[in-house]
Amino acid sequence: MRKFIINVNGNSYEVEVEEVGGAAPSAPVKSAPTAAAPAPKAAPAPKPASAAAPPAGATNVTAPMPGNLVSVKVNVGDTVNEGDVLCILEAMKMENEIMAPKGGKVVAVSVSAGTSVNTGDTLISIA
Repeated sequence: MRKFIINVNGNSYEVEVEEVGGAAPSAPVKSAPTAAAPAPKAAPAPKPASAAAPPAGATNVTAPMPGNLVSVKVNVGDTVNEGDVLCILEAMKMENEIMAPKGGKVVAVSVSAGTSVNTGDTLISIA
């Protein structure tokens, strides 16, 4: 048996691995300290100016999953009906149509084509 310390996402794990066949085991491996400093995380990118709080009573259309916006089909001031395609979100090599949950007027577009979004990010606001 040989012992190794494996670091995964800033957490250290001590594991034992059994050699099958091959050369005779070498000298025992000394244990290293298991406290590893986590890598610094990049600061989140600032939201565009149009990502300001939508007007009161507006319905926010949010990203259902993380991905990249391929295209945005509407502009501020456009009138949409329930079920109209607002934008196309690419996630896991598939293009997903993001549709209007209700009819109304587009009062804010918080993203543009090529933008990366996370689950729950506001894409478009409809009043």
